Amino acid sequence: MKTRKKLWLIFGPVIIAAIAVWLVLLLPFSHQRISQDSLKHGAVSLSTNVYHGQLFKKQAFSENYVPFLGSSELLRMDPLHPSVLAAKYHRSYQPFLLGNAGSQSLNHFFTLQGVHPQLQGKKIVYIISPQWFTKRGQEPDAFSFYYSPLQAIQWLLSVNDSTATRYAAKRLLEMPSGKASSTIAAALNKVAKGERLNQSDRFLLNLRLRILLNEDALFSRFSLADHWKTIEKGERLLPSHDSDTLLTKTAIQLAKKHTNNNTFGIDNHFYSERLRGSRINGLRNSQKHYDYRQSPEYSDLELLLTEFKQLNANVLFVIPPINQKWATYTGLPLPMLQETATKIKYQLRSQGFNHIADLTNDTHANYMMQDTIHLGWLGWLKVDEKVNPFLTQTQAQPRYQLNSYFFTPQWQKSLTLQKSDGTNGK
Repeated sequence: MKTRKKLWLIFGPVIIAAIAVWLVLLLPFSHQRISQDSLKHGAVSLSTNVYHGQLFKKQAFSENYVPFLGSSELLRMDPLHPSVLAAKYHRSYQPFLLGNAGSQSLNHFFTLQGVHPQLQGKKIVYIISPQWFTKRGQEPDAFSFYYSPLQAIQWLLSVNDSTATRYAAKRLLEMPSGKASSTIAAALNKVAKGERLNQSDRFLLNLRLRILLNEDALFSRFSLADHWKTIEKGERLLPSHDSDTLLTKTAIQLAKKHTNNNTFGIDNHFYSERLRGSRINGLRNSQKHYDYRQSPEYSDLELLLTEFKQLNANVLFVIPPINQKWATYTGLPLPMLQETATKIKYQLRSQGFNHIADLTNDTHANYMMQDTIHLGWLGWLKVDEKVNPFLTQTQAQPRYQLNSYFFTPQWQKSLTLQKSDGTNGK
Protein backbone atom coordinates (compact mmCIF):
# COMPACT_ATOMS: atom_id res chain seq x y z
CA MET A 1 0.00 0.00 0.00
CA LYS A 2 1.41 3.39 -0.94
CA THR A 3 2.52 5.69 1.87
CA ARG A 4 0.10 8.45 0.81
CA LYS A 5 -2.85 6.05 0.97
CA LYS A 6 -1.76 4.75 4.38
CA LEU A 7 -1.52 8.30 5.72
CA TRP A 8 -4.97 9.10 4.39
CA LEU A 9 -6.46 6.02 6.05
CA ILE A 10 -4.91 7.13 9.34
CA PHE A 11 -5.51 10.88 9.23
CA GLY A 12 -8.34 11.20 6.73
CA PRO A 13 -11.16 10.46 9.18
CA VAL A 14 -9.67 12.94 11.66
CA ILE A 15 -9.49 15.66 9.01
CA ILE A 16 -13.05 14.98 7.86
CA ALA A 17 -14.32 15.07 11.46
CA ALA A 18 -12.50 18.37 12.10
CA ILE A 19 -14.00 19.91 8.96
CA ALA A 20 -17.45 18.69 9.97
CA VAL A 21 -17.11 20.23 13.43
CA TRP A 22 -16.03 23.57 11.96
CA LEU A 23 -18.93 23.51 9.52
CA VAL A 24 -21.35 22.86 12.37
CA LEU A 25 -19.88 25.71 14.37
CA LEU A 26 -19.59 28.21 11.53
CA LEU A 27 -22.70 27.63 9.43
CA PRO A 28 -25.62 29.67 10.79
CA PHE A 29 -28.45 27.68 12.31
CA SER A 30 -32.00 28.38 11.32
CA HIS A 31 -34.20 30.01 13.94
CA GLN A 32 -34.94 27.54 16.69
CA ARG A 33 -37.92 27.44 19.00
CA ILE A 34 -37.81 26.20 22.54
CA SER A 35 -40.79 24.22 23.77
CA GLN A 36 -42.97 25.88 26.39
CA ASP A 37 -42.04 23.16 28.85
CA SER A 38 -38.31 23.73 28.35
CA LEU A 39 -38.83 27.49 28.61
CA LYS A 40 -40.72 27.04 31.88
CA HIS A 41 -37.87 24.98 33.32
CA GLY A 42 -35.19 27.31 31.97
CA ALA A 43 -36.84 30.36 33.55
CA VAL A 44 -36.24 29.04 37.07
CA SER A 45 -33.11 26.97 36.45
CA LEU A 46 -30.64 29.75 37.35
CA SER A 47 -28.23 27.79 35.16
CA THR A 48 -25.12 29.51 33.88
CA ASN A 49 -25.66 28.29 30.31
CA VAL A 50 -28.99 30.16 30.27
CA TYR A 51 -27.36 33.22 31.84
CA HIS A 52 -24.43 33.10 29.38
CA GLY A 53 -26.50 32.57 26.26
CA GLN A 54 -29.37 34.23 24.46
CA LEU A 55 -31.54 31.45 22.99
CA PHE A 56 -33.75 31.08 26.07
CA LYS A 57 -33.79 34.79 26.85
CA LYS A 58 -34.77 35.93 23.36
CA GLN A 59 -37.82 33.69 23.26
CA ALA A 60 -38.80 34.25 26.90
CA PHE A 61 -38.69 38.05 26.66
CA SER A 62 -40.74 37.91 23.46
CA GLU A 63 -43.47 36.23 25.48
CA ASN A 64 -44.78 36.90 29.00
CA TYR A 65 -41.55 36.33 30.93
CA VAL A 66 -40.10 39.22 32.92
CA PRO A 67 -36.38 39.44 33.82
CA PHE A 68 -35.82 39.20 37.57
CA LEU A 69 -32.18 40.18 38.04
CA GLY A 70 -30.46 39.49 41.34
CA SER A 71 -28.10 37.15 43.10
CA SER A 72 -28.39 34.25 45.53
CA GLU A 73 -31.77 35.30 46.99
CA LEU A 74 -33.40 34.17 43.72
CA LEU A 75 -32.53 30.57 44.66
CA ARG A 76 -34.46 30.77 47.97
CA MET A 77 -37.58 29.21 46.48
CA ASP A 78 -39.90 28.87 49.42
CA PRO A 79 -43.65 28.79 48.60
CA LEU A 80 -43.88 32.61 48.64
CA HIS A 81 -41.17 33.05 46.01
CA PRO A 82 -42.26 35.23 43.02
CA SER A 83 -42.03 32.28 40.60
CA VAL A 84 -44.29 30.15 42.80
CA LEU A 85 -46.89 32.88 43.26
CA ALA A 86 -46.99 33.68 39.53
CA ALA A 87 -47.40 30.01 38.61
CA LYS A 88 -49.97 29.18 41.30
CA TYR A 89 -52.28 32.10 40.52
CA HIS A 90 -51.77 32.11 36.72
CA ARG A 91 -50.61 35.68 36.64
CA SER A 92 -50.05 37.50 33.36
CA TYR A 93 -46.30 37.34 33.87
CA GLN A 94 -43.77 34.70 34.85
CA PRO A 95 -40.38 35.62 36.35
CA PHE A 96 -37.30 34.69 34.35
CA LEU A 97 -34.61 34.40 37.01
CA LEU A 98 -31.17 35.72 36.08
CA GLY A 99 -28.40 35.56 38.66
CA ASN A 100 -27.08 33.54 41.53
CA ALA A 101 -24.47 33.81 44.27
CA GLY A 102 -21.85 36.36 43.22
CA SER A 103 -23.65 37.92 40.25
CA GLN A 104 -23.80 41.71 40.49
CA SER A 105 -24.42 44.79 38.33
CA LEU A 106 -21.44 44.29 36.00
CA ASN A 107 -22.52 40.74 35.14
CA HIS A 108 -26.12 41.84 34.67
CA PHE A 109 -25.05 44.59 32.28
CA PHE A 110 -23.49 42.01 29.97
CA THR A 111 -26.24 39.40 30.26
CA LEU A 112 -28.70 41.86 28.72
CA GLN A 113 -26.63 42.10 25.54
CA GLY A 114 -28.13 40.36 22.55
CA VAL A 115 -31.73 40.72 23.73
CA HIS A 116 -32.30 44.44 23.19
CA PRO A 117 -35.13 44.05 20.64
CA GLN A 118 -37.01 41.74 22.98
CA LEU A 119 -36.68 44.09 25.99
CA GLN A 120 -37.36 47.45 24.37
CA GLY A 121 -39.94 49.29 26.46
CA LYS A 122 -40.49 46.26 28.72
CA LYS A 123 -40.49 45.92 32.52
CA ILE A 124 -37.66 44.52 34.63
CA VAL A 125 -37.34 43.70 38.34
CA TYR A 126 -33.92 44.25 39.87
CA ILE A 127 -33.15 42.98 43.39
CA ILE A 128 -30.12 44.96 44.47
CA SER A 129 -28.39 43.82 47.65
CA PRO A 130 -26.51 46.28 49.90
CA GLN A 131 -24.00 43.46 50.54
CA TRP A 132 -22.65 43.94 47.00
CA PHE A 133 -21.32 47.37 47.90
CA THR A 134 -18.07 46.32 49.55
CA LYS A 135 -14.77 48.18 49.41
CA ARG A 136 -13.59 45.90 46.60
CA GLY A 137 -16.88 45.59 44.79
CA GLN A 138 -17.36 42.80 42.27
CA GLU A 139 -15.14 39.80 43.03
CA PRO A 140 -13.16 38.84 39.90
CA ASP A 141 -13.66 35.09 40.39
CA ALA A 142 -17.41 35.49 40.75
CA PHE A 143 -17.53 37.77 37.72
CA SER A 144 -15.61 35.21 35.67
CA PHE A 145 -18.08 32.48 36.60
CA TYR A 146 -20.94 34.46 35.03
CA TYR A 147 -18.93 36.14 32.27
CA SER A 148 -19.83 35.24 28.70
CA PRO A 149 -17.57 36.08 25.73
CA LEU A 150 -20.71 35.85 23.58
CA GLN A 151 -22.23 38.79 25.43
CA ALA A 152 -18.96 40.73 25.47
CA ILE A 153 -18.63 40.40 21.68
CA GLN A 154 -22.26 41.38 21.09
CA TRP A 155 -21.65 44.49 23.14
CA LEU A 156 -18.34 45.33 21.40
CA LEU A 157 -19.97 45.11 17.97
CA SER A 158 -22.75 47.51 18.95
CA VAL A 159 -21.06 50.21 21.04
CA ASN A 160 -20.67 53.89 20.33
CA ASP A 161 -18.09 55.92 22.19
CA SER A 162 -19.33 57.38 25.49
CA THR A 163 -18.36 57.70 29.12
CA ALA A 164 -20.33 54.52 29.82
CA THR A 165 -18.71 52.41 27.09
CA ARG A 166 -15.22 53.50 28.05
CA TYR A 167 -15.98 52.65 31.66
CA ALA A 168 -17.38 49.24 30.71
CA ALA A 169 -14.33 48.38 28.59
CA LYS A 170 -11.88 49.44 31.30
CA ARG A 171 -13.86 47.57 33.93
CA LEU A 172 -13.90 44.37 31.88
CA LEU A 173 -10.16 44.66 31.31
CA GLU A 174 -9.71 44.71 35.10
CA MET A 175 -11.18 41.20 35.21
CA PRO A 176 -9.00 38.20 34.27
CA SER A 177 -11.79 36.82 32.10
CA GLY A 178 -11.90 40.02 30.06
CA LYS A 179 -8.29 39.48 29.02
CA ALA A 180 -8.58 35.73 28.40
CA SER A 181 -9.18 36.20 24.66
CA SER A 182 -6.59 38.27 22.80
CA THR A 183 -9.20 39.22 20.19
CA ILE A 184 -11.65 40.53 22.79
CA ALA A 185 -8.90 42.19 24.85
CA ALA A 186 -7.55 44.05 21.79
CA ALA A 187 -11.04 45.35 20.99
CA LEU A 188 -11.63 46.34 24.62
CA ASN A 189 -8.41 48.33 24.69
CA LYS A 190 -9.57 50.32 21.67
CA VAL A 191 -13.02 50.99 23.09
CA ALA A 192 -11.49 52.02 26.44
CA LYS A 193 -9.50 54.69 24.55
CA GLY A 194 -12.51 55.87 22.57
CA GLU A 195 -11.20 54.36 19.33
CA ARG A 196 -13.34 52.70 16.65
CA LEU A 197 -12.96 49.05 15.77
CA ASN A 198 -11.59 48.48 12.27
CA GLN A 199 -12.74 45.92 9.69
CA SER A 200 -10.19 43.36 10.84
CA ASP A 201 -11.37 43.67 14.45
CA ARG A 202 -14.98 43.21 13.38
CA PHE A 203 -14.22 40.25 11.15
CA LEU A 204 -12.46 38.37 13.96
CA LEU A 205 -15.19 39.23 16.45
CA ASN A 206 -17.97 38.18 14.07
CA LEU A 207 -16.20 34.90 13.34
CA ARG A 208 -15.99 34.15 17.05
CA LEU A 209 -19.56 35.34 17.54
CA ARG A 210 -20.89 32.85 14.97
CA ILE A 211 -19.19 29.97 16.78
CA LEU A 212 -20.52 31.09 20.16
CA LEU A 213 -24.08 31.54 18.87
CA ASN A 214 -24.04 28.03 17.42
CA GLU A 215 -22.66 26.64 20.68
CA ASP A 216 -25.49 28.38 22.50
CA ALA A 217 -28.06 26.91 20.10
CA LEU A 218 -26.56 23.44 20.47
CA PHE A 219 -25.86 23.23 24.20
CA SER A 220 -27.92 25.79 26.15
CA ARG A 221 -30.79 23.31 26.64
CA PHE A 222 -28.60 20.82 28.47
CA SER A 223 -27.71 20.65 32.17
CA LEU A 224 -30.61 22.79 33.34
CA ALA A 225 -31.12 22.58 37.10
CA ASP A 226 -34.62 21.19 37.68
CA HIS A 227 -36.06 23.72 40.12
CA TRP A 228 -39.55 23.43 38.67
CA LYS A 229 -40.25 20.54 41.05
CA THR A 230 -39.61 22.99 43.90
CA ILE A 231 -42.03 25.45 42.32
CA GLU A 232 -44.74 22.78 42.05
CA LYS A 233 -44.15 21.67 45.63
CA GLY A 234 -44.51 25.27 46.78
CA GLU A 235 -47.76 25.69 44.83
CA ARG A 236 -49.33 22.79 46.75
CA LEU A 237 -48.71 24.59 50.05
CA LEU A 238 -50.42 27.82 49.01
CA PRO A 239 -54.10 28.68 49.50
CA SER A 240 -56.33 28.17 46.48
CA HIS A 241 -57.19 31.87 46.27
CA ASP A 242 -54.76 34.78 45.84
CA SER A 243 -55.63 36.38 49.16
CA ASP A 244 -53.25 38.65 51.10
CA THR A 245 -54.75 37.48 54.40
CA LEU A 246 -54.47 33.78 53.58
CA LEU A 247 -50.98 34.16 52.12
CA THR A 248 -49.77 36.01 55.20
CA LYS A 249 -51.19 33.30 57.43
CA THR A 250 -49.51 30.61 55.32
CA ALA A 251 -46.19 32.44 55.34
CA ILE A 252 -46.18 32.76 59.14
CA GLN A 253 -47.13 29.11 59.63
CA LEU A 254 -44.35 27.93 57.30
CA ALA A 255 -41.80 30.28 58.82
CA LYS A 256 -42.56 29.14 62.38
CA LYS A 257 -42.24 25.52 61.35
CA HIS A 258 -38.92 26.05 59.59
CA THR A 259 -37.18 28.30 62.14
CA ASN A 260 -37.80 26.50 65.45
CA ASN A 261 -34.26 25.27 66.21
CA ASN A 262 -32.64 28.70 66.75
CA THR A 263 -33.35 32.16 68.12
CA PHE A 264 -32.31 34.10 64.99
CA GLY A 265 -35.31 33.31 62.79
CA ILE A 266 -33.03 31.40 60.44
CA ASP A 267 -34.16 28.38 58.44
CA ASN A 268 -33.48 25.21 60.45
CA HIS A 269 -31.50 23.48 57.70
CA PHE A 270 -29.33 26.54 57.04
CA TYR A 271 -28.66 26.98 60.74
CA SER A 272 -27.78 23.31 61.29
CA GLU A 273 -25.54 23.08 58.23
CA ARG A 274 -23.80 26.48 58.39
CA LEU A 275 -23.94 27.87 61.91
CA ARG A 276 -24.66 25.36 64.66
CA GLY A 277 -21.99 24.63 67.28
CA SER A 278 -18.57 26.24 67.48
CA ARG A 279 -18.87 27.94 64.07
CA ILE A 280 -21.36 30.48 65.33
CA ASN A 281 -19.11 31.67 68.15
CA GLY A 282 -16.49 32.96 65.74
CA LEU A 283 -19.06 35.15 64.00
CA ARG A 284 -20.00 37.26 67.02
CA ASN A 285 -19.18 40.93 66.22
CA SER A 286 -17.51 39.79 62.98
CA GLN A 287 -19.29 42.46 60.91
CA LYS A 288 -18.93 45.51 63.13
CA HIS A 289 -16.46 47.14 60.72
CA TYR A 290 -18.50 46.45 57.57
CA ASP A 291 -19.29 49.53 55.48
CA TYR A 292 -21.26 49.48 52.23
CA ARG A 293 -21.24 53.24 51.62
CA GLN A 294 -18.02 53.31 49.58
CA SER A 295 -17.67 50.88 46.71
CA PRO A 296 -16.92 50.52 42.97
CA GLU A 297 -20.32 48.83 42.79
CA TYR A 298 -22.00 52.26 42.63
CA SER A 299 -20.40 52.87 39.23
CA ASP A 300 -21.12 49.33 38.08
CA LEU A 301 -24.75 50.05 38.97
CA GLU A 302 -24.56 53.21 36.90
CA LEU A 303 -23.38 51.19 33.93
CA LEU A 304 -26.45 48.99 34.24
CA LEU A 305 -28.64 52.09 34.47
CA THR A 306 -27.31 53.24 31.09
CA GLU A 307 -28.45 49.90 29.72
CA PHE A 308 -31.91 50.33 31.21
CA LYS A 309 -32.12 53.79 29.63
CA GLN A 310 -31.07 52.44 26.25
CA LEU A 311 -33.81 49.80 26.53
CA ASN A 312 -36.31 52.43 27.71
CA ALA A 313 -37.15 49.80 30.31
CA ASN A 314 -39.40 50.43 33.28
CA VAL A 315 -37.49 49.00 36.23
CA LEU A 316 -38.59 48.19 39.77
CA PHE A 317 -35.63 48.18 42.16
CA VAL A 318 -35.99 46.06 45.29
CA ILE A 319 -33.58 46.74 48.17
CA PRO A 320 -33.96 43.79 50.58
CA PRO A 321 -33.81 44.02 54.36
CA ILE A 322 -31.47 41.96 56.52
CA ASN A 323 -32.04 39.74 59.52
CA GLN A 324 -31.83 42.19 62.44
CA LYS A 325 -31.30 39.49 65.07
CA TRP A 326 -28.34 38.19 63.12
CA ALA A 327 -27.06 41.72 62.43
CA THR A 328 -27.13 42.46 66.14
CA TYR A 329 -25.16 39.28 66.85
CA THR A 330 -22.52 40.04 64.22
CA GLY A 331 -22.36 43.75 65.05
CA LEU A 332 -23.38 44.99 61.58
CA PRO A 333 -24.06 48.75 61.97
CA LEU A 334 -27.72 49.28 61.07
CA PRO A 335 -27.38 53.08 60.60
CA MET A 336 -24.72 52.34 57.96
CA LEU A 337 -27.17 50.04 56.19
CA GLN A 338 -29.78 52.79 56.08
CA GLU A 339 -27.23 55.27 54.73
CA THR A 340 -26.29 52.76 52.04
CA ALA A 341 -29.93 52.45 50.98
CA THR A 342 -30.24 56.22 50.97
CA LYS A 343 -27.20 56.56 48.70
CA ILE A 344 -28.54 53.92 46.28
CA LYS A 345 -31.95 55.58 46.18
CA TYR A 346 -30.41 58.98 45.57
CA GLN A 347 -28.44 57.66 42.60
CA LEU A 348 -31.61 56.12 41.20
CA ARG A 349 -34.14 58.90 41.80
CA SER A 350 -31.89 61.75 40.73
CA GLN A 351 -31.76 60.14 37.29
CA GLY A 352 -35.44 59.30 36.94
CA PHE A 353 -35.53 55.72 38.28
CA ASN A 354 -38.46 56.20 40.64
CA HIS A 355 -39.87 52.69 41.13
CA ILE A 356 -38.07 51.61 44.31
CA ALA A 357 -39.16 49.13 46.97
CA ASP A 358 -36.84 49.85 49.88
CA LEU A 359 -37.43 47.12 52.45
CA THR A 360 -34.51 47.99 54.72
CA ASN A 361 -36.93 49.56 57.22
CA ASP A 362 -38.45 46.09 57.69
CA THR A 363 -35.21 44.71 59.11
CA HIS A 364 -36.79 44.26 62.56
CA ALA A 365 -39.83 42.27 61.33
CA ASN A 366 -40.05 38.54 61.99
CA TYR A 367 -40.01 35.99 59.18
CA MET A 368 -38.82 38.43 56.52
CA MET A 369 -35.62 36.51 55.91
CA GLN A 370 -34.96 32.86 55.27
CA ASP A 371 -31.45 33.04 56.69
CA THR A 372 -28.91 35.74 57.54
CA ILE A 373 -29.31 37.92 54.42
CA HIS A 374 -31.72 36.22 52.01
CA LEU A 375 -35.42 36.95 51.56
CA GLY A 376 -38.01 34.40 52.60
CA TRP A 377 -41.68 33.94 53.61
CA LEU A 378 -43.03 37.37 54.64
CA GLY A 379 -40.11 39.03 52.87
CA TRP A 380 -41.18 37.57 49.54
CA LEU A 381 -44.77 38.60 50.26
CA LYS A 382 -43.56 42.14 50.89
CA VAL A 383 -41.77 42.03 47.54
CA ASP A 384 -44.95 40.74 45.89
CA GLU A 385 -46.90 43.73 47.23
CA LYS A 386 -44.71 45.89 44.99
CA VAL A 387 -43.97 43.51 42.11
CA ASN A 388 -47.51 42.35 41.28
CA PRO A 389 -49.09 45.79 40.73
CA PHE A 390 -45.94 47.07 39.01
CA LEU A 391 -46.06 44.26 36.45
CA THR A 392 -49.82 43.95 36.00
CA GLN A 393 -50.78 47.63 35.90
CA THR A 394 -49.89 50.26 33.31
CA GLN A 395 -46.92 52.40 34.30
CA ALA A 396 -45.98 55.80 32.94
CA GLN A 397 -43.10 55.79 30.50
CA PRO A 398 -39.89 56.72 32.31
CA ARG A 399 -37.87 59.85 31.64
CA TYR A 400 -34.26 59.11 32.45
CA GLN A 401 -31.58 61.80 32.67
CA LEU A 402 -28.26 60.14 33.36
CA ASN A 403 -25.28 61.88 34.90
CA SER A 404 -21.72 60.67 34.31
CA TYR A 405 -20.66 61.85 37.77
CA PHE A 406 -21.85 58.50 39.07
CA PHE A 407 -19.02 56.81 37.15
CA THR A 408 -16.38 58.72 39.10
CA PRO A 409 -14.27 57.55 42.06
CA GLN A 410 -15.54 60.63 43.90
CA TRP A 411 -19.07 59.25 43.90
CA GLN A 412 -17.91 55.73 44.73
CA LYS A 413 -16.19 57.07 47.86
CA SER A 414 -18.68 59.81 48.71
CA LEU A 415 -20.45 59.78 52.06
CA THR A 416 -22.62 62.76 51.08
CA LEU A 417 -25.38 63.03 48.52
CA GLN A 418 -24.27 66.20 46.78
CA LYS A 419 -23.08 65.58 43.24
CA SER A 420 -21.53 67.74 40.56
CA ASP A 421 -23.14 68.38 37.18
CA GLY A 422 -21.96 65.95 34.56
CA THR A 423 -22.56 64.96 30.98
CA ASN A 424 -25.03 62.32 29.97
CA GLY A 425 -23.75 58.82 30.71
CA LYS A 426 -24.49 57.63 27.19
